[in-house]
Amino acid sequence: MAAVGSLVALVLAALAALHFYWAAGGQRARLAAVPVVDGRPALIVGAISCIAVGVSLLFSALLVSWTARLWTSSLIPLGLARAGTAILAVVFIARAVGDRRYVGFFKRTRDTEFARLDTAIYSPLCLLLGLGAAAVVVF
Repeated sequence: MAAVGSLVALVLAALAALHFYWAAGGQRARLAAVPVVDGRPALIVGAISCIAVGVSLLFSALLVSWTARLWTSSLIPLGLARAGTAILAVVFIARAVGDRRYVGFFKRTRDTEFARLDTAIYSPLCLLLGLGAAAVVVF
């Protein structure tokens, strides 16, 4: 499971870096990462929000790494790390399923750039991250 854990952690760390890039003012792909309602972004995402998501993703990468036993520390017991990784798996799988409106496999809005990218990239990636995190917990 070390390979799966490494891959999941690497993707989470890369996503964290992308959010830090946006927090620092980067614009590439920023608008394509937010659902659009009536031609306007559904969320106004500022630097603090991007930093919060980036830190959460980075912490998630560390949590998966710990659970996969890629590194160890005495800060968090392994059982607690496994529980956190299990919760992370549920969150990512739930994100893949979506809210039935704007995000996820079962969304109704499908005619925006975000919706197309969500169907092709974001939701499948969330599903794979969720299944990978679950595999790290189980095995």
